[in-house]
Amino acid sequence: MRRQLVTAGARGFLVGLSGGLDSAVVARLAQLAAPGAVLGAVLPCHSDPQDEHDAAIVAKHFSLATVRIDLAPAYDRLIADAQAALQRLPEQTRGTTPAGGLPLANVKPRLRMTTVYFLANSLNYLVAGTGNRSEIAIGYFTKHGDGGVDLLPIGHLVKSEVRGVARELHVPSPIIERRPSAGLWMGQIDEEEMGFTYAELERYLDEGPQGVSPALAMRIERLTRSSEHKRALPPIPDMD
Repeated sequence: MRRQLVTAGARGFLVGLSGGLDSAVVARLAQLAAPGAVLGAVLPCHSDPQDEHDAAIVAKHFSLATVRIDLAPAYDRLIADAQAALQRLPEQTRGTTPAGGLPLANVKPRLRMTTVYFLANSLNYLVAGTGNRSEIAIGYFTKHGDGGVDLLPIGHLVKSEVRGVARELHVPSPIIERRPSAGLWMGQIDEEEMGFTYAELERYLDEGPQGVSPALAMRIERLTRSSEHKRALPPIPDMD
């Protein structure tokens, strides 16, 4: 992390502080890499109040400087204007396939990305992402949202390894024991949305398809294939 600062000519790190395990670990690692030059951004957006409560626990425990920006008003205005624009499109353009709630949910991490980069650019900081190997492998992140970062300090660690690092770093127990959630909507739980546990995903990553049931292996492989675009730069036509 220090090497990235030197290479970029940056002064410190900006971390989106969600109240979850991953962000707590990354925030503490950032403090160790750049003492006195880390800012945690608390960015509620119609969020569960528990998220902000847990973020405050982490900030207080590690004496982490934070800034709080409520994104709900910006989110509400943007969604209202965007939905109104969609309704003005011809019906054949809009199609008949319902998009569900994902477009709405994905606006939140993309608004957060815009906000953390405003703060980071203003301070000449790098944005330290909180994605781990488990989530990156299956694309369980929002493209140009929480996936839009400058570095991924725990991107090589599966969830159980992140939890082990958290214990070594003395992250508060309630944060370590908290059920993982991306906070995209009230009551959202990662494992319920994925349809399998982090432990099952880790067995697949460590042992291959033989480590899980055939049905689960097929599901994980399908998620991996369909999310490949999230882990690669946009395609460019060949020169020839």
